[in-house]
Amino acid sequence: MSQIPAIAIHGGAWAIPDNLAEASVEGVKVAAQIGYKILQKGGSAVDAVEAAVRSLEDDPAFDAGTGSVLNTDGEVEMDAVLMDGKDLKCGSVACIQNIKNPISVARLVMDKTDHVLLVGNGANKFAEQMGVESVETKQLVTEEAIREWEQYVKFKVTVNTLFKQRNPIGHDTVGAVAIDTSGNVAFGTSTGGITAKMPGRVGDSPIIGSGGYADNNSGAVSTTGHGESILKVCLAKNITTLLEQGKSVQEAAEESLSAMATRVQGSGGVVVVDKHGNVGKHFTTERMAWSWIKDNQLNYGLNPSEHFTEIMK
Repeated sequence: MSQIPAIAIHGGAWAIPDNLAEASVEGVKVAAQIGYKILQKGGSAVDAVEAAVRSLEDDPAFDAGTGSVLNTDGEVEMDAVLMDGKDLKCGSVACIQNIKNPISVARLVMDKTDHVLLVGNGANKFAEQMGVESVETKQLVTEEAIREWEQYVKFKVTVNTLFKQRNPIGHDTVGAVAIDTSGNVAFGTSTGGITAKMPGRVGDSPIIGSGGYADNNSGAVSTTGHGESILKVCLAKNITTLLEQGKSVQEAAEESLSAMATRVQGSGGVVVVDKHGNVGKHFTTERMAWSWIKDNQLNYGLNPSEHFTEIMK
């Protein structure tokens, strides 16, 4: 019996300002539709997730690919990861530079190497060997990102100071999870980091079990939020463990984020799909742009307790 496909997207959990609200919601809706069309045609969850995340990377409303932010040296360092729940194959890159779609380099790491994670110069050399086109830094950052960087450098505001707020600002990792008609799950996560981070800083996004996890025995998760907190509690793997224990997608998401807040005072958000195709999302920040599609029904929102539904044509 064929599995009913589903895909869920997040555009980052943070205090999304009003001037980015509409673009953020529209971006996650478009990404979900791109991925869902692949699933409808019998495509794999991995292909759907990669395509959806590429769409988000190409949208300057999000801090991933185009739209990335600058570290203290004024450079862009991006992270991305992709995982197939069928056989636990995965690939990721960290601190990669001058690449438009890091998620596709992560896919190449998964498909073309025996490794899981490539970083820095090694990741860029690999991308070049695979024929991936490089771009200039100026093609990856917006004028707003440059102004933000200048402000933080001028006032010497550290990343840790920013994150002492209950609702952190200025970072919006993107991600997707999906289940295809064969019942295989996958996840992908991508980020341009956080403004004025130390060069070489890597958060949760490219780390298996933290930035996401996918296993056909449980489901798939993509996370967003304060990377250091997510790393400390292995947020994504914790959620899939709860799924294996019989928790619903919503219970697993809410319990895990609550535990992270209690244990390390961190906030964030997640999208989840379990092995049965049930979809869930939750966030403990001020806002998170999210969307998911199942049975030709598009669901989306931005603010807490907000849920809109459209029937796809």
